[in-house]
Formats: sequence, C-alpha cells, structure tokens
Amino acid sequence: MREFINFGFSGLTTAAIYAIAASGLVLTYTTTGVFNFAHGAIGMVAAFTYWEMRFGWGWPAPVAFVVCLLVLAPLFGVLLEVGIFKRLEGTSDVTKLVVTIALMLGLFGAANWIWSPSKDRPSRTFYQGHVVKIIGVRLSYHEVTVLVVALLVAVGLRMLLYRTRVGVSMRASVDDRSLATLNGARPARIAMLSWAVGVMLAALAGILIAPTLQLSQYSLTLLIIDAYAAAVIGRLRSLPMTFVGALILGLANDYALGYVSRIHTAEQYFQILIPSIPVIVLFIALLILPQARLRGVRLQRTREIARMPTWWGSLFFCAVVVMGTVVVATVVSDADLVNLQRIWGIAIIGLSLIPLVGFGGQISLCQLTFAVIGMIVVAHVGGHTPLAWLWAALITGFVGGLIALPALRLQGIYLALSTAAFAVFCDRSIFQFPAFTIFGHRFDLFQAGSLTVNRPRLFGLGVEGFKAYFIFGAVVFCIMALIVVAIRRGRFGHRLLAMKDSPAAVSTLGLNVTFTKFAVFSTSAAMAGIGGALYGGALHAVDGMAVDFFAGLAIIMLMVIAGIDSLGAAVFAGFFLGAPVLQNVFPSLKQLSTVLVGFAGIGLGMNPNGFIANNMRPQWDVLLEEPAVIVGLIGTLLALWGLRLGHVINNWTFAIVSIGLAAVTPPIGGVIHQRRLARAAGAGGEVKERPATVPLEWLGITAPYRPEDIAKMDRVLDLKPLPEERVPVAQGGSDGPP
Repeated sequence: MREFINFGFSGLTTAAIYAIAASGLVLTYTTTGVFNFAHGAIGMVAAFTYWEMRFGWGWPAPVAFVVCLLVLAPLFGVLLEVGIFKRLEGTSDVTKLVVTIALMLGLFGAANWIWSPSKDRPSRTFYQGHVVKIIGVRLSYHEVTVLVVALLVAVGLRMLLYRTRVGVSMRASVDDRSLATLNGARPARIAMLSWAVGVMLAALAGILIAPTLQLSQYSLTLLIIDAYAAAVIGRLRSLPMTFVGALILGLANDYALGYVSRIHTAEQYFQILIPSIPVIVLFIALLILPQARLRGVRLQRTREIARMPTWWGSLFFCAVVVMGTVVVATVVSDADLVNLQRIWGIAIIGLSLIPLVGFGGQISLCQLTFAVIGMIVVAHVGGHTPLAWLWAALITGFVGGLIALPALRLQGIYLALSTAAFAVFCDRSIFQFPAFTIFGHRFDLFQAGSLTVNRPRLFGLGVEGFKAYFIFGAVVFCIMALIVVAIRRGRFGHRLLAMKDSPAAVSTLGLNVTFTKFAVFSTSAAMAGIGGALYGGALHAVDGMAVDFFAGLAIIMLMVIAGIDSLGAAVFAGFFLGAPVLQNVFPSLKQLSTVLVGFAGIGLGMNPNGFIANNMRPQWDVLLEEPAVIVGLIGTLLALWGLRLGHVINNWTFAIVSIGLAAVTPPIGGVIHQRRLARAAGAGGEVKERPATVPLEWLGITAPYRPEDIAKMDRVLDLKPLPEERVPVAQGGSDGPP
C-alpha cells in the first residue's frame, strides 16, 4: 500500500508538469487559433537559459527564475506574436501548423548550436535536500512546489478566462475577430497577452521538469508530444478536462514505471514501451474524439496553387535530372559520392508528400517513419533482389493504410498529431524493440543496433558502385516523379484537389472522401517506402537514431519552403539534406542546416506556394517560348563538362560557372522574348500571348464554364450524370424569354 501511495504522489507530480505545459498550449490555441507545435521547444530553451543563469553564471536561483520566467519569457511571447503569428491571420490551418513546426526546428537547432549536447550539465532541484512527509510519504520540496504551482495555474487561468473582461475578449477573438473588435475588444493586444502567458507556462514547465530529467534538447522538446495527449483529452479548449488528461497521463506513467517494469518475464519489452505511454494515450484520445465536421470553402488571404504539369515538360525535367546526375558522377570523387548518394532517397521521400499534402491537403509528420519501414523490409527480405523493393512498397503502403484508418475521421491539427504520435512511438519503442520470436521465426528489426541494407541487382548487373548507385537513384526518382505527374493529371489528382478545397462540397456531390483519404495515404506511404529503401542502400548501415522524428520534419519543411506541389522542391530537399555542402563550408557549425531550415520555414511558410513554384518557375516558363535559349544553355553546359573532363578547369570553377549560367539564363530569355514580341508587333503594337490550356480546377475563376467542361468534371470525379432534362434554349439570340 505504501508503494501504491508513493507512486501515486509521484504520478501527481508528473501530472502537474503535463498540466502546466498543456494548459499553455490550450490557452494559445483557444485565444489565437494557432496550435503551437513549438511549445515544447520554447520550454526547452527556457530550461537551458535558466540553467545557464543559475549554474553557468552563478546567479541566485530566485533571480534567475524571475528573469527567465517573468521577463524573458513574456518578451519572447510578444516577439512571436508581433514578428510571426500576427502575419498568419487569414492563412490556412496547414500554413499555421507548418510555421510552428519551423519554429520548433529552428529553436531545436539553435539550442544544439549554443549548448553542445555532448556536454554534461548537472542540475539541482529547488530546495535540494529538504523533504516533507504527507500521509507517511516523503515528498521533496521541489515536488510540493510543482503541485502548488500547478494548482495556482489552474485557478489563475480559470479566473482569467471566465472572470475577467480580458479573458472573455480572448475567447471572443478566436471565434470572430471582427465581431469582437466591433464590441470594443483589441485583438492585437489580446493576442500579445495570450502568447506572453502561453510562453510563460511553457517556460515554467521546462524549468520545473528539467531537474528531474537529463537536460537534453531532444527529450525536453518532445515533452510537448506527451503534453499533447492531455490537451487533446480536453479537446484543446477545456482547461478542466486538460488537467484531468494530465492526471491520467501522470498516474499511468508512474504506475507503469513502478509495477509493469517488475514483470521479469518480459521486462525488456515493457521497458521499451513505457516511454511511449503518453503517445499511446494521445492516439487513443484521438480515436475517441468525435468525427470532424466536413468543412466548406473558407476565404483565405493566400490561395494554394497546384500547377498542371505537362508530359513533355515533365520528361524534359527528368532528362535534365538524369543527365545532371551523370555529369556530377563523372566529375566528383568517390569520397564525395558517399554522401551524395543520399540525395535521391531523401528526394523520393519528399516526393511522397506531394500527393498527400500538396494535392490532398492531408498533413503527415511520419513520412520518414514509413521510409524506415521500407529500409527494414528491404534489409530483411534481401536487398539484392528487385522484389524486395516491391515488398517495401506493398508493406509500407499497407502500414500507411492502417495508420490512415483512425486518421480518416480527423483533419487539420488532429491529423498532424496522430501521425506525429505514430512517428514518436516508432522512434521510442518499435525501432528500439529487442529481438522477438513469432511462430518460430525470429525478428530483429535493427539487428542489435545497426541495420544492413544491400543494393539491388538488375538483370544480373549490380549497382554497388558509388557512381552506378548515384545514377540508379536518379532514375528511380524520375520514375516516382512521373507517377506523381500522372496522379496530378488524372482523375485521382482532381479528386484530391477537390477534397483539399472543400470536403463538404465534394461529399455533397457524391465523392467518397473517406476512400480518397485512404488511397492517398497508402500511395504516399508506398512511395516513402521506396525512398527509404533507396536511402538505406546509400547508407548501407542504418541505426534508429539516424532517422528520428526531427529528421523527418526537416524534409517536410524543405518541401514547404520550396513548394509542396513542385517536383523541383523534392530535388532541392534532397540536395540540401543529402549533399554535405554546408558541412564542408562550415565544419564547426553542425546545426546550421537545421537552423536555416527552421527559420526559413518561418518566413516562407506563410507563402504556401513556396519559392520554386512562386518565384523561380515563372521565370523559367518564358523559356518555353524561346527553345533556342534552352538549347544554347545545354550546349554551353556540355562544353563546360568537356573542359572539366579534360582537366582544363576544376570542380569549383565548373560548379560556379554552371550555377551562374542557370541564374542569368531566365532574365536573358525574358529579354529576348520581349524583343521578339516587339518586333513582331511593330512599333507601338501589341501581340497577345498564346492562350494556355486552363486546368479543370481553375474553370470559373480564370475562364468561364462550358457545357463540355461540366461533363468532363463529372467524368473526372466519377459523378453520376443527372437525368437528361429538356432545357429550353433561346432561339435567334439571347434576348427575350426562352
């Protein structure tokens, strides 16, 4: 009985930490409408800042606590509102979520940069060594402090939101900002106050839990994943239910640590699963949530555009990719190709996001997890046979479908949370699982720490060599890219775009939204599995820590930054993360890439079309009217390649000149095109551009509907035609009654 009470008080302390963290998350979401994925990262940075003041600089604990919690935290919250979140008004939920994920990545990378993870940072609890007895249980002063603070936070937030004018204005602003303004509220000031209080609560949770955990950037940032479960139990709105959820989490976690881990017959398996208890609770909470209502069209400040690629343009793109890969393979050393081989695996994982997120608007934060499953399948089936890759696609597609089944009821942030929960669960438990036996067959997922992935043999020919595998990866990428183009141009792509724009409308018209979600999840997971197989072959030996949750977030962020519906974005993501350019130029700044990805996502995430689709592609589109310029560019690059092969120039010269030519070609092509139009039109004349084919989803926006367009839309969406009706048509013109 004494042990039961001890574990109960310990669970209450853990629950208090979860409650403080989750209440700050609920507060910002309830009052601003932004779900802050960076909440845990903010608490992590606050914990490290407090440690630096208290133990690094030797400040007294009260001074360090007051400065960190009551000065720096609210100032940072106001800065976030003024500099970032204020500009998100009128954007989609996906855009808001992406920006907070970018902030999390940026803070995580910056913290690793400032405070080296390899350095040990011993800490002390509040009132170290002082204890008090309650019902015969010895509690430290730190634990009592945590419980008292959680109680004060609960009472204070309840009073703030329901007993003050400011709190009522906070809740009113998120429901209808304009109406709240008409009634005298000041949404700008309210939002700043909400973020100031929310950041203070995140900082408070980080400071309180840091002494009981290892001061680690990774564990403290992922603390918020645990707190998500408490917030979701409260449906991101109810503070009392959020505290109830935190209580469930805390007691379940500590009782499991106390009792379940004592089961010696399966101790090693339970020890692996215990850290995932909050994630399991989160997933269960998401399953029992009421089904999300289908949403209609909502006016947004920016419109996401999924351009219709042409087959000729896509084939030309693939030809450039393969030819460029051959050129690179012939001019760089095998030592450089060791890292460059990773490019195409990462790029295919990025491609897998295009149908799911770019076309369908479904958020997934577990694509790298699907890729790891593909690696595992190829490693265990046998990477030398192409059938292993087929099995990787089938099994990952099946797993993706299983994950989609509970997620079919969800959308927006709940869908993102469910996929994030699956990714973290795999990182913490599944990929760390020891060997086990089922029906006489022994399974060891990561082969006691490291997974060996072999490269395939095609028609008796192997691609084990660095150059061969690099070129092979480009070919596989192009095949996957053409599959994405086929999806975009086909009926399935139009259904995805329609579902993304207005699920309520397409459901009303008879489109099966549930099956469409299931199909796109499975397709995307299968593509990620192929990318994982290719990535694993490039690495040869893979361990679970090399492919964690944050690495997957970096791929998603780069795709959003470049353009989530662009094939070029996948190439950009692959080169940024696969090519060791930043590591070679800045060898001492290992976290530079994560910081750049995070903070670039903050700025560019508010433009859902990305810089490739929005800025670069329009400049290159003009060259389609001037093929001679493209031929000249290709000829010049081939000549440079010949000079490099002849050792006339070195790699740096070849790279700098090639990039320079690619940068100046679009402006030159634009000038040539304008001059040709001017000469054709004559002095002061005007020549109309060749009319472009209007994509189906833009009818009614950039071009009027025609009867044949309606019939084509019915065919694409598999809608049954309405019974033929006799529609009177005016004769001899449009005047007069029909």
